[in-house]
Amino acid sequence: MAGNSQRRNRRTSNKKGMQVGSGGQRRRGLEGKGPTPPASARKGHVKNRLANAKAKQAANRRPAPRRGGAKGTSELVVGRNPVFEALRDGVPATTLYVQQFIENDERVREALQLAADRGINLMEAPRPELDRMTNGLNHQGLVLQVPPYEYAHPEDLAAAAFDDGEDPLIVALDGVTDPRNLGAVVRSVAAFGGHGVVVPERRAAGMTAGAWKTSAGTAARTPVARATNLTRALEGYQKAGMTVVGLAADGEMELQDLEVLDGPVVIVVGSEGKGLSRLVGETCDVRVRIPMPGGAESLNAGVAAGVVLWEAARRRA
Repeated sequence: MAGNSQRRNRRTSNKKGMQVGSGGQRRRGLEGKGPTPPASARKGHVKNRLANAKAKQAANRRPAPRRGGAKGTSELVVGRNPVFEALRDGVPATTLYVQQFIENDERVREALQLAADRGINLMEAPRPELDRMTNGLNHQGLVLQVPPYEYAHPEDLAAAAFDDGEDPLIVALDGVTDPRNLGAVVRSVAAFGGHGVVVPERRAAGMTAGAWKTSAGTAARTPVARATNLTRALEGYQKAGMTVVGLAADGEMELQDLEVLDGPVVIVVGSEGKGLSRLVGETCDVRVRIPMPGGAESLNAGVAAGVVLWEAARRRA
């Protein structure tokens, strides 16, 4: 009998139907759920989808800083006038080598004074030693040692701008081999509020003493990054939410019609003779041309970059 009673109790407990206390559950179900959330917070609403997409884009376009880039090689500036001009124009230097028993003319005295004012080491050396250092160049008794340039990493330029709450404005040079053009671009980037310059590691101008001189001192505050592979660096900028704009004489759009210059953008400038390389041109989101009513076939890299940077600065003002 006891076993039959237990089986009946188990069957009764497993029966479907109303449970004790269900009235309280029904009352809670009838209560209000609070104020209706805004459209941007309601799952599936168009404004919610837009807000999620915007947040995702902002997260994707902030690259993780990867500090530290490659270093250049040390350089020697030789000759009285070149050494004086390098010292006068603020080219970084570690040591000024002076030939023993040198004829002390005005240029030598000015160079020695500038070096002393800047705290640069002065080293006296015999002529054979200077001949050896310069591989027999006509040093005229003065040799200035320029330390290796410390390049930034390409990601540093965009990361620094985003960290400051600004849309990056970067210039990348493709196949530009004249250091004076690089220096001119650095100067224009500084003048128009850009965030840096990117150059390829191979077959391209680097930050030599000539580039420093042409930059008129702006290289001290405008970072230059060196990319192992320029195409991959541009693709990285695209993934970070930036638009890559290539300058080309046969571009499909004119500069004044370009609407992205007030946002995060990379301006790619090719060499004066060959323009953009094939892979870099194919990587660009858009290629634009600069109208030239005067009929010139092309502009050098420094001038072309300056024109586009001016237009970008005008639209960002």
